[in-house]
Amino acid sequence: MATLHERKNYREAIMKALYEATEGNRLLGITGAKLRDDLRIPEQDLAAACGYLEGEGFMTVDWAQGNTPAMVMLTHQGIRRMEAEEEERG
Repeated sequence: MATLHERKNYREAIMKALYEATEGNRLLGITGAKLRDDLRIPEQDLAAACGYLEGEGFMTVDWAQGNTPAMVMLTHQGIRRMEAEEEERG
């Protein structure tokens, strides 16, 4: 299992990848498999990170059998968070 530092990094990487892939459109999503492969996150850690982010209200997850994220989409709150971070960076 991942350390706290790794879990936080996974969550941030997932949010960033999802925001960039969907260009901030909450009607679009990407598959959990694409996230896993692109970010090289172990399956169990991907599921944990997506569950956490869904619980925080930043994304919605369509879960496949075996607690695997099938499709992941940002919520309005998730988009606002990513836009705020983008503004802070300039």
